[in-house]
Amino acid sequence: MEDVVDDERLKAMAKELVTGMKTDADLSAVMRQLTKMTIETALEAEMDEHLGYVKYDPVGNGSGNSRNGTSRKRVSGDNGPVDVEVPRDREGDFDPVFVRRDQRRVTGMDEKVLAFYARDPCMST
Repeated sequence: MEDVVDDERLKAMAKELVTGMKTDADLSAVMRQLTKMTIETALEAEMDEHLGYVKYDPVGNGSGNSRNGTSRKRVSGDNGPVDVEVPRDREGDFDPVFVRRDQRRVTGMDEKVLAFYARDPCMST
């Protein structure tokens, strides 16, 4: 697998995340939280693409279709179950790709989560 981020940046992020962790359960809890955030961020990006505008953009006013809240979905991952908020649209034709409607299991999320947060400029210190 090709390195998509600087190893030193990943090490710094990992060091910050594990500060205060004492058990494997602590690590699993953090990974579940990061998995939830990654899935929800990806789903929101898919909704932006589906609607053609970002959340709260005035361009969406009167566009016909718009966001219509979220629904809760439980998916099982490498570190246990995660409850995620899946965005809905008024027309009901939003069909997410990152986590499909009938999908209940996500695997390989650890690598996706780390890559996602390593690329996020807001995470750098």
